[in-house]
Amino acid sequence: MKILFTIPTEKWVEERFRSIAPEADFHFAAAEDIPDEELQSAEIIIGNVPPSRIKASPKLAFYQTNSAGSNNYTVPGVLADSTILCNATGSYGVALAEHMLAQLLLCVKKLDLYLANQKERIWRDEGEVRGLYASKTLIVGAGDIGTEFGKRMAAFGSRVSGIRRHKTEAPVWMEKSGSLEDLDAFLAEADYVACALPETPETRRLFTRERLARMKKGAILLNIGRGTLIDEEAVVEAAESGRLGAYITDVTDPEPLPEESPLWICPNVYITPHISGNYHLRETYLRVIDLAARNLEAYLKGGKLENIVDRETGYRRFEG
Repeated sequence: MKILFTIPTEKWVEERFRSIAPEADFHFAAAEDIPDEELQSAEIIIGNVPPSRIKASPKLAFYQTNSAGSNNYTVPGVLADSTILCNATGSYGVALAEHMLAQLLLCVKKLDLYLANQKERIWRDEGEVRGLYASKTLIVGAGDIGTEFGKRMAAFGSRVSGIRRHKTEAPVWMEKSGSLEDLDAFLAEADYVACALPETPETRRLFTRERLARMKKGAILLNIGRGTLIDEEAVVEAAESGRLGAYITDVTDPEPLPEESPLWICPNVYITPHISGNYHLRETYLRVIDLAARNLEAYLKGGKLENIVDRETGYRRFEG
């Protein structure tokens, strides 16, 4: 059995995986260093490989991504119908939630202005700030990432609502829960709207000019999902007019964001270059490794796999 492992590796990681499958032929290498013929002969791949290189190999029985997003692998022709696809949902929530919270606090407390003043040796009061306490937060995509962010906002005293694909009972820290059909009604109440959805045909350009207009005047929109979820031209218009209080994003469309994009110079827009995930936070790497190890062992023993992706929706399979 050939197993390709493309996640950045350490000695203890290799030892752990070899102990799970001692008879397997492991290849630990970056995706770009693996020849096409090896990809086509692998029975298991752990880690992301460009979808164009997989070519629906019928030998590939199990594919574990190291990313939470897996929509690129659900495109017909990328994986054979027989290949089991699992993603890394649950590994990135802590890192992304902390990043969103840091960006939001920077924005509402005007810390960017004070940092700029510090560099110029200016001692100046920049005036009134906004708070999180007693605010209303809407999580659009209350899965792993949205849940981690929502819990943190609730801890600050914000009243949190959530939108999920399937209607479920609201957890104790959330005031109310709804599905996408409730989005417009929920938007009108929120001071902070955090978008943590994956890219699917259903979510592409979910935030149109019309939907942005339904938000409370001065509300702040955060995007940690995908740049394609947002009409960026409409965001620029809303931010420049003051209708939108701020736009905070770690993702853009396209990426990298072109130099000529008006987002760069738009007032009250805060951009980071899709760095909230990756392995910048050690906890994320450890969670990815743990998940991949559990799933490999479960696959080899015929156990229950975590995070099986529904090829029709592009989401992790819903289990209630």
